[in-house]
Amino acid sequence: MPIKYDIVHTTTYSYSKPVTFGEHRVMFRPLDSHDLRVLATDLVVSPDADIRLIQDQFSNSVALVQPQSEAAELKIVCSFTIEHAHSNNLELPLSPSAEFFPFAYSVDERLDLEHFLRPHYDDEEGKLTAWARQFMNPEGPTGTRDLLVKMNQHIRDNFTYAARNEEGTQTPLETLAKNSGSCRDFALLMMEAARRLGVATRFVSGYLYDPSLDEANPDAEPNVVGAGSTHAWLQAYLPGAGWVPFDPTNNLLGGYQLLRVGVARDPKQASPVSGSWIGEPASYLGMKVDVSVKRVA
Repeated sequence: MPIKYDIVHTTTYSYSKPVTFGEHRVMFRPLDSHDLRVLATDLVVSPDADIRLIQDQFSNSVALVQPQSEAAELKIVCSFTIEHAHSNNLELPLSPSAEFFPFAYSVDERLDLEHFLRPHYDDEEGKLTAWARQFMNPEGPTGTRDLLVKMNQHIRDNFTYAARNEEGTQTPLETLAKNSGSCRDFALLMMEAARRLGVATRFVSGYLYDPSLDEANPDAEPNVVGAGSTHAWLQAYLPGAGWVPFDPTNNLLGGYQLLRVGVARDPKQASPVSGSWIGEPASYLGMKVDVSVKRVA
């Protein structure tokens, strides 16, 4: 049975004196699908702004926001209500040809998945490839999904989560070297590792429901990290099952807690809010992000 959520995402940029704003790109409205239905949306910007809604190259819904006056604060409040059904992973059967690794995509699939198959980050010494291959079964056939499930759990169990508010993502090799990262870093690490093994992956930006942060569930125990802000995970394309979710930050394999907003080939294409401003560099005081995800009774 679908669960209804109210989500409010507030981004506030502060400056010591009024500055001029360029166009800002805001990704906040999920696309309706079999597992997610959008019931209501709202976007409020201060100062007043012209807003245009478009679809990007991945069919994500994007708002192009152009503030109309100078200000010492830019505040963007995105709110929406959704119904979210359980997103499957382990329950979905794979095509017989893809049950064991390695497998081959069909010609049509390879044409459509080309940019999700090709690695985008250097691995000149083969460190990332070697790290990815450790999840293969050395004593017999390797189940395709089993390989990805092991990789997902390994990241959660062996890497240290470190939240970062600044923009950008560590390269996969940086995350390996530091043995720590944010949800974006972990998603990118697993994406690129899987691509090195011939599995198509894409980046997912969205929100994470944590019952312990919900006023409707005051007695709930926290069981995830990364809630209270935007969240990131990945999807792998497995023939027969399609795009299936993996959250290496929390070792989640779908379920009700991952609330998808947008998908992209690379994390930099799925920033929730990005834009420009004109003024003295010292005027910038910082950015504050507040995310509220509440289950509607």
